[in-house]
Parts: sequence; structure tokens; C-alpha cells
Amino acid sequence: MHKKVWRLAWPMILSNITLPLLGLVDTAVMGHLDHAKYMGSVSVGTLIIGFVVWLFVFLRMGTTGFASQALGEKNNLEINAIIWRFIILAIAIGLPLVIWQNAYITTALSFIDATPEVETLTRSYFDIRIWGMPASIATFAIVGWFIGLHNTRIPLLLLVTTNSMNIVLDLVFVIGLDMKVEGAALASLISEYANLMLGVYFIRRELRKYPAKNVLSAVLHSNSLFKMLSVNRDIFIRTIALQIVFFMITAQGAKFGNDVLAANAVLLNFLFLIANGLDGLAQAIEALVGRAIGAKDRYSFNASIAVSSGWSLLMSLVYIVIFAALGQWIVSLLTNIESVRQTAYIYLPWLIFLPINGVWSYLLDGIFIGATRGVEMRNSMVAATLLGFFPAWLIFQPLGNHGLWLAFHIFMFLRTVILGYYFWKLQKNSTFIPTG
Repeated sequence: MHKKVWRLAWPMILSNITLPLLGLVDTAVMGHLDHAKYMGSVSVGTLIIGFVVWLFVFLRMGTTGFASQALGEKNNLEINAIIWRFIILAIAIGLPLVIWQNAYITTALSFIDATPEVETLTRSYFDIRIWGMPASIATFAIVGWFIGLHNTRIPLLLLVTTNSMNIVLDLVFVIGLDMKVEGAALASLISEYANLMLGVYFIRRELRKYPAKNVLSAVLHSNSLFKMLSVNRDIFIRTIALQIVFFMITAQGAKFGNDVLAANAVLLNFLFLIANGLDGLAQAIEALVGRAIGAKDRYSFNASIAVSSGWSLLMSLVYIVIFAALGQWIVSLLTNIESVRQTAYIYLPWLIFLPINGVWSYLLDGIFIGATRGVEMRNSMVAATLLGFFPAWLIFQPLGNHGLWLAFHIFMFLRTVILGYYFWKLQKNSTFIPTG
């Protein structure tokens, strides 16, 4: 089981790490321009784009759960139907977002108290990035489908190839051609569509392993569509709650001035490094749990959870050591603006100890995604947001940015407690894999 977990996890850990590395490059490139407004505007623009894009991460999660269960059942027809079903849904979601882009950016900026110069630069960034929305959302489904089929090397290849392209284009457009925020946006746009085209090529190649007939009728099967939409509806609501928390961190940070806004943008990269690294093991859990449920294999279900829990704990401790030893050095790499560096150093301790607080929520998410149990994920996230983050922020608001990061820690802890209770209850009642 250790071998199974790591055979799935290591490609996802590497590919996930490339995601925040891309953000690190964007931050570092902007952080070495002559004013904090460039870093602040890319931070706000990325937040506004990411807020919507990551609302639809349910496509990645839902696809993984359904595909892994179909693999466990050895249902080739459903394996074929799932990927086209989810890609159609992704495109149907992405196109309206492009059409209504002006209303979206105006509404989003009204919630962020940024300076006029940052707002102007943010609009320039957004006007380019928004056109990549359909490609970004469809890629979630592609990556999730491959993870569900226990083929994590394709997502690694996809993400490393396209993110490497993005980094190179970032340096060419921003540094070489002096395009500043517009260059960063254009680099991301080109890379997003390259990623989609490469993903479709690998889908067609992978489907040769799972021959099936009457795929179109299976794609439109009413019961399967209803189950897909209901599970994804719950994960969608869960993701809205999570994105509201991230939105609040940036929006409230903007009220404390450009230096705090830029410092929080730097520190959020630490959070993304944590999340994407630990998510590699969580995604291995998704695939293993889903397949075990599809095959009704109780032993594999329990063993995969036990093994992944131990490795997740160990990785979180490694993160703490790295951040404690190299945190200030990482900050200094990301920006040479001294006021932003000094501000980031003040709040860095909140990020050093975040891995041990957050590891369990990532692990539990993986279990519930593989089991396609969206209701519990929805309830735990909404409760942690409404009963944890917002009350904590109101109470600790006099602490300023320290209060904001403390509220985030309370939110992460409450996520774990609530979802952990659901897991204990379902295991006790043999709900994941019924006895017999």
C-alpha cells in the first residue's frame, strides 16, 4: 500500500508544486519592478480570476471520484462518458463568464479597497486573463479524470509543460519586452490554451485502453447526469465558501495599505506551497478510496487511509522545518522592495505553523472526494467559514493583519474538526462500504 500511495502521489506532488511555483515567478517578476503597485495589482487580478476559476475546482474533484469508482467497477462505458460529460459542463460554465466579464470585474473591484493606480493595473491584467477562463476550467476535468484512472503522470506532464511555458513567457513579456502586468496576463493566457490542447490529445490516447460503444447515449444518461450535478453542486458551494475566505484575506489586506497587500501576496505563496504539496497525497487518497469503493474492497479502503495519514503528517513536519529555516530567504527571493520584505517577516510565523494545522483537512477532503460525498464537504466548509473565520475576524480585528491570519488558522482547525466528525460517524456505521 505504501508503494501504491507513492506511485500515485509523487507525480501529483511534483505537478502541484509547479502551480505555486508559477505564482512565485509572477510575484518575483513583479516584486523586482520599481513599485509595489505592480505586485499588488497582479495579486488582486490573480485573486479575482482565481476566485472564479477555483470555484469550479469541483470539476477536478468530481471527475476523480466518479472515474475512480468506474475504474473499480471495470465499467469502460462510464469511463468514456465521464470525461466528455465533464468537459461539456466545463465549456458551458466558462463561456458565460467571458461574455459577462465587465460586470464581473466591476463587482469584484467594488469589494476591494485598492488604490486607484492598483485598480487601473488590475483591470488591464483582468481584461487579458479572462479569455482563458474556458480553457482553465476544462483542464480541471481533464486532470481529475486522469487521477481517477490512477494515471497521475499525465497530469504531471501537462502541468509541468504548460507551467514551464508560462514561466518562460513571463520572463520574455515582462522583463524582455517591458509589458509589466499585461505581459504576465498574456503569458498565462497562451499557456492555458496550450494546456487544453495537450490534454485533449492525451484523452484520445488514453481512451484506447477502455473501448466502449454507445458513448454518446451514456454521456446523456439522465440518472448519471443527475448524480454528477448533485455531487458537484455540493462541492461548488463548498468551494464558494473557501474562496470567500481567500478573497477576504486579500480584500482586508488591501485596506492596510500597499505594503501589507503585497506582503500577504508573498505569504499566500507559502500557503499554496503547503496546499499543493499535501494535496498530492490527498489526490492519491481520492483515487485509491474511489477505486476501493467501486470494487467494494474494505481492506484497501482502510489501508490507503492509514498509510496516507502517516505520510501526510511527516510531510507537514518537513514543511515546518523548511519554512522556519528558509522562510525569510524565500521572502527575499520574491521581492527586493525592503518595506514589503520587512512587513512579510512580521507575519511569517503564522505560515510556519500552518502545515500541521491544515494537513488533516486536506487528507479528509481526499477521502470524501473519492467517496463522492459532497454533502459533508459542503456542510463542513460552510460551517467553518460562518462559525469560524468571520466571527474570529470580527473578534480579532483590532489586531490588524495578525487578526486576519489568526482567523484563518481558526477556520482551518474547525474544517478538520467538523469533517473528522463526519468521517468517524460514517466509518462507525459502515456507510462508505456497507458490510456484506
